Amino acid sequence: METPGSQTSLHRANLERVVRAVRMAGSLTQAEIARATGLSAATVSNIVRELKDGGTVDVTPTSAGGRRARSVSLSGDAGIVIGVDFGHTHLRVAVGNLAHQVLAEEAEPLDVDASAAEGFDRAEQLVKRLILATGIGPDKVIGVGLGVPGPIDVSSGTLGSTSILPGWSGINPAEELSGRLGVPVHVDNDANLGALGELVWGSGRGVKDLAYIKVASGVGAGLVIDGRVYRGPGGTAGEIGHITLDESGPVCRCGNRGCLETFTAARYVLPLLQPSHGPDLTMERVVQLAREGDPGCRRVIADVGRHIGSGIANLCNLLNPSRVVLGGDLAEAGELVLAPIRDSVSRYAIPSAARQLSLAQGALGGRAEVLGALALVLSEMGDSTLFQGSESALPAAAPASRLAFT
Repeated sequence: METPGSQTSLHRANLERVVRAVRMAGSLTQAEIARATGLSAATVSNIVRELKDGGTVDVTPTSAGGRRARSVSLSGDAGIVIGVDFGHTHLRVAVGNLAHQVLAEEAEPLDVDASAAEGFDRAEQLVKRLILATGIGPDKVIGVGLGVPGPIDVSSGTLGSTSILPGWSGINPAEELSGRLGVPVHVDNDANLGALGELVWGSGRGVKDLAYIKVASGVGAGLVIDGRVYRGPGGTAGEIGHITLDESGPVCRCGNRGCLETFTAARYVLPLLQPSHGPDLTMERVVQLAREGDPGCRRVIADVGRHIGSGIANLCNLLNPSRVVLGGDLAEAGELVLAPIRDSVSRYAIPSAARQLSLAQGALGGRAEVLGALALVLSEMGDSTLFQGSESALPAAAPASRLAFT
């Protein structure tokens, strides 16, 4: 039996620290593991050898700073994780391993607002199809990350705003999908997952304090504070779209007037251009036309950028993030939208906060949320699922999966 402070419990704690560091980074050299965990180089070397002998990690030769090194990653046989992203108009699913390698990914159009049941039916089918495509047994599935385009009530697990997805009223997304797939499901809103995706794979790598701003049918922010997504006690942190810009402005779906969302979201912006550009205009098309030099589209994108910058300035004054990452279709406009955002930030933010801020275009595009869903599973899973025994690093079986392929 392990006792607190014993050599056995200390050894197990060190094993878990090393596994956790590698799991969240995807791969690290032994020197990077030592820096991340605070363990000595000798201790890390011994633990890595033990984990390698037990089949928990793979070690491959690499170089760092021009010197030979060894890269440590979790074994490809340790299990797989699944990411599911519900957008308002699409469903995207990805399958990845614990070494941060995406093994299969697919997206298809879907009117998520219409029916929760149809959405979960399609997600279940796509998950099973992609697992079959990888050739990996369903018993290797450790968990699923699920993203939805709305705030999740922390206490109940249900969507916190029925005005966003009225067809999902009363639905607990995690319970629904877990019941269908028979594995643990972790759920979060799309902005938080976009932040997590960019933090692990994209423009937020190496940053501990950032905000991910997603501008689509609505406007939301995923907040990362000290390396962790901040959700707030009710799960609604980051609702930047409902900062008031004009108390006499348009009525927002939240019931207030002049919210940031009413000046920046696609549902409010596109009608400005449709009389001159046609009724089938999309934000993606607006960005394309702007990049080609269309003056009307350029003006609208610049105006949107200045409004977003006002909201970001408020974030800078409150939270002082070191980086803001812009996601969604609008991010593809590049400097056409980033430059006016910077202008507003420099005008409205506290100078010291504005100077410390870097603004970046998202690196992952439409994949940010589904990759964030994979990262959500990696962050929530326990390290004990990867090995058992306080003195041994032999891999344990993943939680029993009830995925059925019929």
